[in-house]
Amino acid sequence: MALENIIPISFSDHELQQLSFGINAINKVLNGKTVTLSPEQRKQYGRIANQNKQIVDCAKKHMEKQPKWIPNFLDKEEFDRDYYTRKQIDSEVEKLKQLTQQLIDTKMLLDYDNYSNALSFYRMVRYLAGENEPNAEEVYQEMKILFGKNKTVTDESEE
Repeated sequence: MALENIIPISFSDHELQQLSFGINAINKVLNGKTVTLSPEQRKQYGRIANQNKQIVDCAKKHMEKQPKWIPNFLDKEEFDRDYYTRKQIDSEVEKLKQLTQQLIDTKMLLDYDNYSNALSFYRMVRYLAGENEPNAEEVYQEMKILFGKNKTVTDESEE
């Protein structure tokens, strides 16, 4: 009985070139305009939750209505620039998150298919080694070592 191939897909060289071109184009647009924070900086600055976004939106609305209430030390032009730029990139971030998750999920299923097939091959090699098939014992021993490194998969006959 053949194993179920969960995700029978492939990409042509042209499709991979297009994907790479698109990613490079995004990188080119973002170059010099985005930052990469360290893990410590991410903890320091954190993310604002929806409620805090509502606070920012409310403050923005009232700053527009009552500009005389804005503290002298607050740079309203910079606030507005940050506010609008954040709104501009928010939907793009969501699109990229969705695409990233799709690629991660697809890779996960491809890995699953490959690993399932590799296990079937390993079982066959183990059987062939037991039947003294030429060169099978060498391949079996090489693969057997790999299972010792990964305790998430157990080979019942080996333990």
